[in-house]
Amino acid sequence: MTLLARPGWVWGLLAIVFLTACSVPAAQPPSSPSGSTGAPASRTPKRIVGAIFGNPNNIVSRMNNAQVTVPGAGTIEQLVNAGLGDVDGDGKIRPQLAEAIPSTENGLWKLFPDGQMETRWNIKPNAKWQDGTPVTASDFVFTTTVDQDTDLPILRNAGYQSVEAVLAPDPSTVVVRWKQPYIDADTMFTSQSTTAFGLPLPRHLLEEAYTADKTSFLSLPYWTTDYVGTGAYSVAEFVPGSHVLFRAVDTYVAGRPKIDEIEVRFIQDLNVIITNLMSGAVDLTFGRGFSIEQVLEVRQQWQEGRAEVTPRAWIVIHPQFMNPTPPIISDVRFRKAMMYATDRQQLMDTLEGGFTSVAHAYLGPSEPEYNEVADAAVKYEFDQRKAGQMLEELGYTKGSDGMYRDASNQRLSVEMRTYGIRVSDDATVSIADAWTRFGVATDPLIVPPQRITDREYMATFPSFLMYRQPNAASDLGRLRGPLAPTAETKFVGSNYARYVDPEFDSIINRFLTTIPRQERIQILRDAVRYISDNLNLMGLFYDAEISFFNNRLVNVNARETRVWDIQSWDTRS
Repeated sequence: MTLLARPGWVWGLLAIVFLTACSVPAAQPPSSPSGSTGAPASRTPKRIVGAIFGNPNNIVSRMNNAQVTVPGAGTIEQLVNAGLGDVDGDGKIRPQLAEAIPSTENGLWKLFPDGQMETRWNIKPNAKWQDGTPVTASDFVFTTTVDQDTDLPILRNAGYQSVEAVLAPDPSTVVVRWKQPYIDADTMFTSQSTTAFGLPLPRHLLEEAYTADKTSFLSLPYWTTDYVGTGAYSVAEFVPGSHVLFRAVDTYVAGRPKIDEIEVRFIQDLNVIITNLMSGAVDLTFGRGFSIEQVLEVRQQWQEGRAEVTPRAWIVIHPQFMNPTPPIISDVRFRKAMMYATDRQQLMDTLEGGFTSVAHAYLGPSEPEYNEVADAAVKYEFDQRKAGQMLEELGYTKGSDGMYRDASNQRLSVEMRTYGIRVSDDATVSIADAWTRFGVATDPLIVPPQRITDREYMATFPSFLMYRQPNAASDLGRLRGPLAPTAETKFVGSNYARYVDPEFDSIINRFLTTIPRQERIQILRDAVRYISDNLNLMGLFYDAEISFFNNRLVNVNARETRVWDIQSWDTRS
């Protein structure tokens, strides 16, 4: 039967069906923020909960200099923002938004006879901001402008001092011209912790606000609730003092993540984090702060999870070099005496459970150059008799109360300050007690959280400041004189000891500009010897990076500042 030959009742039925279809609205897909669609409708969304020890108040740590002291805060940005490259668990840089990482082998890193360089990145064609806007080279030019703006109190990479210009010859090509060689040129716009240049900022969203009013630029809601990045997750909620909720992004350059939602809770009590882990309320931790005792407790009692310990960074004392109190701190003989007076082995055994070792040398045992430079360090084995002799040679004598006094009978007294991380807190109290028993009155001071944001207060400590600090070879760039936090720099800077010496700066600059490896290693040996001989940094022991993971997690290898494989994370349920 042809269509025209159909009987009238068929035409009537077709008319009813047509009219009914027209009267029913079409089904709409569920809406979701920033390019994410949530879990497919056919399955239950996969969700995990993480925790960090602290209370970050924005997404981008470098835009709040005080936030760099919040353990794990840097991980938050990496969940929502991708760089040209990312660093894996072995420290190798992998392409992320870029097609390839520049190298001399692939021709994207060029060395010129006059000492200048050029690096080039080609942006992947599917790289997009979470609002759907393509990532272009102009975004990286804008990022450089913001990061180099000294009117903004932000943490900026020392490598910018070697940059001549960042150019966008076309929308998909970023070219950096370097005034001089720089060994970490391939880390520009990557998430390589402290040595990295900033991850990209969206020019189309921020340039107008930045140009109009710099004073309110860092207060924009963009940095919290309205954040738009290039990463695997978008910001669904940001509640200061509570948590941040992330949702998977379909358009992520490496593919949609397998986990649909990640909640990161801000918890300011380490014991509460441990309790939440064991109860199943929290699946993993980001960042540091945990003690070895907590590791042992978790390994004994938490059958549903595991604790991992990785040596990383070091616990180090920064002497004050600008107007110290007492002035004797500026005398290297005094600093050497105090190193001999410190039983660092016992300190490490007590606080790190023997998992790490005494920090005789700048550069930790896990760093690739360690075995080639460690023997260049001057060692200070525990010897209180020798320490006492050195103090006596400086004019101090021990009184009947067992305390050292100067020629005017003034008691030798110092302050040991730290900022509220468990291992440095404990080390501060332990050293203050040991130095006091040795005869140098030492007052421990743990800076309360509300004062950490006071940059002038943090920079102008009177005697000693104990920090957990990165100590990879490239981190030497943080120690140069121009990076001392002073009034002229608005007290922003990574040279916390405020040590300024042209000879030391020269060693660092030569290291950062020497590309041939063997020559660079020799200069690194010079730097290790200089630090240990002059004690502008007084290393105590290498720290243990501690992470906790629930066994239901699959392919999750997060570290303090590295989440390179986020798209592969999964759960068993």
